[in-house]
Amino acid sequence: MLWPMIAIALGFAGIAVLGVLAVRVFAEVRRLARQVGASCERIQRAAEDLERAATPLASRASGAGRD
Repeated sequence: MLWPMIAIALGFAGIAVLGVLAVRVFAEVRRLARQVGASCERIQRAAEDLERAATPLASRASGAGRD
């Protein structure tokens, strides 16, 4: 009777450890998703800034090629 109770206790402890690790993984995934979202927004802003900066240069380059 002792061995089945030890097996049940170890099984419960194993499931509890897996549950704690699952919660930690879930929290880290949410944090990573927030960081990826913020990075995506920064990249998008930088691309827009680059496009705005390149527009006058492209118009000057196209005008210079006609001369």
